[in-house]
Amino acid sequence: MRAFGAALIAVLVTAGTALAQTAPVQLFKVVTVKDEITIGVTAAEAAKLGSGPVLEALATLLTRQGQLSAWQYAMRKGSDGALEQAPLRRVVIFKTDSLRLEPVTLGATVKLVAPKE
Repeated sequence: MRAFGAALIAVLVTAGTALAQTAPVQLFKVVTVKDEITIGVTAAEAAKLGSGPVLEALATLLTRQGQLSAWQYAMRKGSDGALEQAPLRRVVIFKTDSLRLEPVTLGATVKLVAPKE
């Protein structure tokens, strides 16, 4: 299991270097054997994780603690009819044998909505 955690962190660190660290919310896809969801980490939550890429910090937290809490995001239409990626609910993600975190990039026409804490 240690080798899995180290490999997971190595993959996530590589992917995480491309993320902007100043975004109000950063989105990540969590992929398991059964399904996948999109989660968001606010700038305030990212600051609590420590320095460095958020993706690396999430992987480290998940490996060390076995779980993490985050906002689940979903696509919806905003009040103006435009598509937006918005918080749906808080979820807890548990470490499993087959887990992958990937950064999510939205198209230019999709608005990203920050959660109301």
